[in-house]
This record gives sequence, structure tokens and C-alpha cells, in this order.
Amino acid sequence: MPIPSNKHSRVMTRILNCKWELAAPVFGILLTMAFAPYDYAYAAIGALVFIYWVWQRQMPKRAALSGYLFGLGLFGSGIWWTYISIHDFGGGDPYSSIALTALLVAVWALFPALTGWFIAKTSVWSGAWLRIIAAAIAWVAVEYFRGYWLLNGFPWLQIAYSQLSTPLAGYAPLTGVYGVGFLLAVSAFSLVEILRGKLRALPGLLVLGLIWAGGGYLQTVSWTQAAGAPIKVTLVQGNIGQDQKWQKNQKLNTLRLYQELTEQHWDSDVIIWPETSIPAFLSQVKEFYIDPLQTAAQAHGVDLVVGLPSSGQGKEYYNSVMTLGENQALYHKNHLLPFGEYLPLQPLSGWVLDKLQIPLGDFAAGGDRQTLLTAGGHAFVTTICYEDAFGELVARQIADAGYIVNMTNDAWFGNSSQPHQHMQMAQMRALETGRYLARATNTGVTGFVGPDGALRKQAPLFTTTTLTDYIVPMRGLTPYVILGDKGFFGVLAVLLLVTYVWHRKFGAGISKQGVEAV
Repeated sequence: MPIPSNKHSRVMTRILNCKWELAAPVFGILLTMAFAPYDYAYAAIGALVFIYWVWQRQMPKRAALSGYLFGLGLFGSGIWWTYISIHDFGGGDPYSSIALTALLVAVWALFPALTGWFIAKTSVWSGAWLRIIAAAIAWVAVEYFRGYWLLNGFPWLQIAYSQLSTPLAGYAPLTGVYGVGFLLAVSAFSLVEILRGKLRALPGLLVLGLIWAGGGYLQTVSWTQAAGAPIKVTLVQGNIGQDQKWQKNQKLNTLRLYQELTEQHWDSDVIIWPETSIPAFLSQVKEFYIDPLQTAAQAHGVDLVVGLPSSGQGKEYYNSVMTLGENQALYHKNHLLPFGEYLPLQPLSGWVLDKLQIPLGDFAAGGDRQTLLTAGGHAFVTTICYEDAFGELVARQIADAGYIVNMTNDAWFGNSSQPHQHMQMAQMRALETGRYLARATNTGVTGFVGPDGALRKQAPLFTTTTLTDYIVPMRGLTPYVILGDKGFFGVLAVLLLVTYVWHRKFGAGISKQGVEAV
């Protein structure tokens, strides 16, 4: 058998030294499998166990590289559908669309890299619980920065959304999405410390058992109460192709379709249409379409909730929701989608998109002080499109609302994983606030969600149909609604401080030893 040359040996050594980096994208893909539509919820634990194990064995710079490659696997497999919106419906050529999709994946992958760098920095701390708490806080803090602050927020693939079917979901009404994510990270990181022999197995497993058993118990607790009799709600799913939606020769057909589907359900209390279901500005359709709908709704004692664009002062225009029937009022979308509804980083972003010849909208935000809309005799929180991805946005309005309405158009992303991921996020909002949620979409996923976060009814995707169910208006506030995301992070800061002080007093302090280099 020939003896390998020194050159080949050096190559093999380099490959073996990179074994963790080579595996990182695979485990990033594994984390994607925890989310809808795959729903292997416990795969999230396996992915987190792997990446935390790696970070504990690496210096910060190398941990950042491992985190970046992990992020490429996660976002590459998790948000690939942005290509569909850019190419199929945004007008981009294949090369530009691939480039922009790859750029988005590359940018969002920076956040697991940042998490890895932070966690590797704390790996020299003695005291397993101190490391675990600090690392779990680092994970959800970076998620919060990505999901709420940067470029108006992109909260997709936050680990908590994968846990709607596990006992950890019981903590959502107490802590919100970041609390669920924190406890998931604590669970995975604790297993690693036990396997490394840094945390005694019995107390470690006892704490994990208490966390998961506590979540199971909390799922039996009702935090809110009925505020009135059930109301009959019908959701209309028009299934208008995105490539047809704004065609002038299709406008009247679309308006006629929604009117006909609505007229079949005048026995409902509330009828809800999807986002921009009316493909024309309010001023263009008010006299010949909106006013007759208003008259018909009043005559049948029904409240209609429709979506359409509307104009403001000057050149401002809004993505809006309008109620017709007993109360006629408007809500303008407030939390806008970056690069889809407004262009951040101007003038650079506008220049780049112009060069690539990709047309995107530039809407105005409606503002934080809008009055709640009312339908079926109860006020409701309105979320348009991905506004339902922000827990605090819903929580700060829910006190006076009996239920939640989400109106969206996920036709932009075709038959991909995106509509299913989006529904998971909507389900979390219902669970956090203890409210029913009625979700009307253009092509799916249209459905009703209970206060427990469970999907009660769902319409088939890519089908012109309606879906009817009874929902109960609710009252009362969950602990999360009172606390909010910022309040929860304050609790985490206190927990970290207490853990640190306890360890300094009873533990060994901060070790001055380095980490094992891979």
C-alpha cells in the first residue's frame, strides 16, 4: 500500500481540521427541518446541540466561521423562496434573482456567526450554568436584534416557532417567542454540558425535566376568558395568481369573484378578504364598488373586512384594510417589509434595484396611533402580511381587542415552504395573547387559530374557496402581553446577574484557561 506523500498528508490534515465547518451547513439545514411544513420539531435540539458543542471547542474567530456556515445552511434552505418573489413575480432575470437571493442568505447568516463569536467568548467561563444561561441569552438576543431592529426586522426562522407542537409552547403566554427560544436553547446547551462532563447529569436532567414538564402543565392553563357569544366568520380565498393580480384586463373579474363569493355568506357575522384583494386604489373603486358593498353589508347585517391600497397626502400611499357595514373605517399597514414595501439604505438600495431593473413598492407607514377596527361587535387587532411576525406589535394593541385578524398575500412565494412558515408565526401570536386569530390569504394558508395556538380549520392551498367557523371574542391579558419582549429581556438580564453572583460566591469564578482549539 503506497505511503501518502507529505503534500497529501497536509491536505488531509487541513480537511480533518475543518470537519466541524464542513458539517455546520448540514446541521443548519437540520434546523430548517424543525419548521413548517416539515415539522420535525425536535430536530431543533439536535441542531443546537451540534453547534453549541462546536462553539465550546473553538476560538471566537473560528466559532464565527462555523456559525456563518451553519447560517448558510439554515437560511439557504429556509428562505430560498425569496428567489420566487424576485424572479417569478418581481421581474428579475435569473442571474440577478439568484444573486439577490444569495446576498440575502449571506447577510442573514452573519447573525449565527455573531452568536458563535459571543458564545465562544464565554466558553472560558467556569460554571456550567453560567455558560448555559449566557449562551442562551446570546442566542435569543441576536435573534431579537435581527428580528426587530435591523432593517425594520426579519424574524424568520427564529427557533421558538419550531416548538408549537412541543411542551415548550406552554411558555409562550408567559414569555413570548423569545422566552420559548431561550428555554429551547437552555435545553440543548445543558445536554452538551452534561455530555462534556461539565454539568452533573442528575441535577442537569432534573432541571430539564422541570422545564419541559412545566411547559406541559402550562398548556392546560387558560389565561383569557370569553368576552361574548361566538361570532360566525367567513374567510374568502380568491386564489388570484400573482402574475394576474394587477393586470388591468383581470381587475373586473377579480372584483366580481370576491363579490360572488361574499354573497354566498350573507348569513355570517363577519366576512374577511385577503390583503389587497381589491387590486385598485380606494379612490378608483369607491363609487361603483365600495359604496354598493357598504349598502349590501348594512342590509344583511354583516361586517366586511377588505384589503386594498389607498392614497394619502401628496404622493403617499398605503397598504390598507377597510371595514364596511356597521362601521366604515381604515387601517394602514404600519410595519413595512424592507425592500418589498419600502426601500431602506437609500439611495444605495434604490440605485441597485434600478440597475437590476427590479420594481419594488415604496409605501408609507400608517403610524402607531391608529384606532382599532371593529367587526362583529368587537374590536380586533389588524395585521397585514408579515406584521403578524412581531409579537410586541400585536401585544401592545390587544387589551381592547377581542380577536386578531391577519390578511396576507403569500402568492408572491408560490408553492414553497414560506406560506407554512408564515402560518406558524401567526399561530404564535394567537398563543401569546390568548386570542382567536382569523387569517385570510390570497392563495393559502387561510385558516382559523385558537387561543392555544392550534390550527382549528384550514383551507386547501391554491384553491378558490371560502372557510367558515365560529370564533369567540376573548378578554384578559396574558403575562407576556403585560411584560412584552423588552420586559422579558430585562428578566433575562437579572437572571444572568443572579447566576453570575451566585457562581462568584459559591463557584470557581471565571477560568483563565483557554478553550480547546480544533
